[in-house]
Amino acid sequence: MFQDLRDWMDEADKLGELREVKGAHWDQEIGAVVDMLNRKKNCPAVVFDDIVDYPSGYRILVNSVSSSKRLALTLGLPTDLEGRDLAWAWQRQNSEIKPIPPKEVSIGPIMENVLSGDDIDLTKFPAPRWHALDGGRYIGTGCLVITRDPEENWVNMGTYRIMLVDKRRVTVFISPGKHGRIHRDKYLNAGKPCPVVISFGQDPLLFLISSIEIPYGLSEFDYVGGLRKESVPVVRGELTGLPIPATAEIVVEGWIHPGDTHPEGPFGEWTGYYASSSREEPVLTVERLYFRNDPIILGCPPGKPPVENTFFRSHMRSVLLEEELKKAGVPDVVGVWCHEVGGCRLLNVVAIRQRYPGHARQAGLVATACRGGAYLGRYTIVVDEDIDITDLNDVMWAVCTRSDPKNSIEIIDRFWSGPLDPIIPQDRKGMNTRAIIDACRPYEWRDKFPPVVEAPKDLMDSVKEKWGYILE
Repeated sequence: MFQDLRDWMDEADKLGELREVKGAHWDQEIGAVVDMLNRKKNCPAVVFDDIVDYPSGYRILVNSVSSSKRLALTLGLPTDLEGRDLAWAWQRQNSEIKPIPPKEVSIGPIMENVLSGDDIDLTKFPAPRWHALDGGRYIGTGCLVITRDPEENWVNMGTYRIMLVDKRRVTVFISPGKHGRIHRDKYLNAGKPCPVVISFGQDPLLFLISSIEIPYGLSEFDYVGGLRKESVPVVRGELTGLPIPATAEIVVEGWIHPGDTHPEGPFGEWTGYYASSSREEPVLTVERLYFRNDPIILGCPPGKPPVENTFFRSHMRSVLLEEELKKAGVPDVVGVWCHEVGGCRLLNVVAIRQRYPGHARQAGLVATACRGGAYLGRYTIVVDEDIDITDLNDVMWAVCTRSDPKNSIEIIDRFWSGPLDPIIPQDRKGMNTRAIIDACRPYEWRDKFPPVVEAPKDLMDSVKEKWGYILE
């Protein structure tokens, strides 16, 4: 299996899924290429080189895991899987994970260049301005922000947005309730500086796991180790003692000091809006800079869905949400799908095989309130097992024909939202309402519900065998 971002790029190239672009400008042009890629499914990964104003070899990789083949490659699964088949394979793999802690090593490729103090210059790297209305250059979109809980001593790795301020400073935007935010606030509320390590380019598997909901208290390093069945090699940070991925491309280490802030944003986010405006955000002062020769930034800019991060999250977050439902004791969950159109948060669909009165409402409430569905959700739809949860046409058909607006929709107030929610006014950011739509056949008379117009399965199988070629 690949060991770092460069090995991964070689493997993607062998699959015919890597392209190169030379001479693009860091100011919006690279972002516009990403927008172009997002308009079509299963587009290739693209590496930018000879970026305007920067030396050859200082590269940016985008669209890394936005195809089924590359997502499967990254997860170590067969590359011919797609859609629900890919999600089910990931589900089986995920269910067998036994966390393995990282392995500390004394040296790694990330140590090729180590700079301190005034020698640090983050502007030497081609941080893009991704969107036209962005308030700055965002060096961190496919990044890892690494922190340690000062009370419980566990290490978290999360993907948050990082804006370049100057040679030695970046802002760190983390929405309330995120694990990295909880760590940071514990330090700052105690009047202490928060130690932080940020990787701006690394093995895409680390990025994937950093971007999804891992249980509180479990380190993503341990989780990735369990996935790979071997420890992730890390170098201990000189100043903070935090683990640094040994094969990373660019890493900074430093401190967020209480009261040290800088204006951040606006930034085009995963909802498809510049919803968080501009405000003061904490600043990381960089004390150490580590980077490889000819370094690569891993970019994953959000935007109006569908985009790269909604593609991989639709597969991965759906599995995690389904697992949470089952662990909460909801029986006969047939499947869960977090739809890209809602950024894989705002529209989640749960299919069940109804077993008792209230089963559908139970499933909807748990899916709305558990960790995988709680943050900035909007609509949870519960359907019967005959509905294809990945097909919005099928889902909305169930909503239109099996739900009654007065009796089938529950509205819940004061749920966990955040600064990115576009429908919440600036003075009320933080909480929102949720709708749970019961689009199942009413349990008490489901056996008398009108039958669906469709050919019997045995006849359909026979027809496909005889004349299925006309669909080719």
